[in-house]
Amino acid sequence: MDFKLTEEQEVLRKMVKDFAEKELKPNAARIDKSHEFPVDNVKKAAELGLMGVAVPEQWGGAGMDYVSYAIAIEEVSRACATTGVILSVNNSLVCDPLKTFGNDMQKEKFLIPLASGRKIGCFGLTEPNAGTDAANQSTTAVRKGDEYIINGTKNFITNGSVADTAIFFAITDRSKGSKGISCFAIEKGTPGFRAGKEEDKLGICASACSELVFENVRIPAANRIGAEGEGFKIAMYTLDGGRIGIAAQAVGIARAAEEEAVAYSKQRVQFGQPISSFQGIQWMLAEMHLKLEAARLLTFNAAWARQHKDRCSVESAMAKLFAAEAATKITHDAIQIHGGYGYVKEYPVERFYRDARITEIYEGTNEVQKMVIASSLLK
Repeated sequence: MDFKLTEEQEVLRKMVKDFAEKELKPNAARIDKSHEFPVDNVKKAAELGLMGVAVPEQWGGAGMDYVSYAIAIEEVSRACATTGVILSVNNSLVCDPLKTFGNDMQKEKFLIPLASGRKIGCFGLTEPNAGTDAANQSTTAVRKGDEYIINGTKNFITNGSVADTAIFFAITDRSKGSKGISCFAIEKGTPGFRAGKEEDKLGICASACSELVFENVRIPAANRIGAEGEGFKIAMYTLDGGRIGIAAQAVGIARAAEEEAVAYSKQRVQFGQPISSFQGIQWMLAEMHLKLEAARLLTFNAAWARQHKDRCSVESAMAKLFAAEAATKITHDAIQIHGGYGYVKEYPVERFYRDARITEIYEGTNEVQKMVIASSLLK
């Protein structure tokens, strides 16, 4: 088994790392404080093809593979986790279902602008009573001739208030349970459709996170993605890829924290010597690096599976679970190594800690990932 990156992947890593260092990292603390959506970051990322990394060129993307996608999200998130999740959502949760389940008309209308970065998308699955229990949808879509009438509310939607296009899910036949859920696309400005409450979050503070509100919204039946009743299947397939993006985000955050901890331990002097000379600190750094490398390998493994298998539910669940827990632990220890300085905003590790925490929650909590893994063992 060859774990070496291809020449193309190495070129991509260097390109994205340079971009992130120069364009994203200098502004990460500022937008974390201001909660200002990073429009310029997204625009510049789009110019590099990072809004549709694994989308074929004919549909507006960069035409690369899923390992390349994971590499890009890691490098971006190392510099700015907020920008990392914005790109992850557009790639995994918006472009991917359109690429896989959309027809040519939908790809032409929705996918090309999204993958090229001319527009930005969001993914509307979560509702107030449909989080972990994603099948418990309340939003309805009632067919009336060549239209659907949509009513309901989604919440915690990343990119929600800035998105030009939303991929969302609604009940078309409640009697069929999860098989009565369908998938749709809707454009900003459609009458009755609007962003609702904006959330004030612990971390990734500059990513727009809002409700999506549907009040007697009429959309063409042609906006339905896949057949009626295929929505839940589409959602679960989409989340497989989304979890790879979040795993890569977690790896990027963890890597940034490790780098800061190593650098600080070398220059911080106590008892007449750098604290990096103390065995206790060395062991913490060793554990950090072990977790980081294992998380990256699991993430690349899931990305490879996404490229070569019909489904990668177990691989993506393992990657997201391990990488999220690793990021939380690594950022925690990075603060500990910094001591009191780690707790103040002058140093970036406190931001890394806040940013890491959400990776254990969104796109399926750690507990959900364990359910996915266990169910594969108990078949």
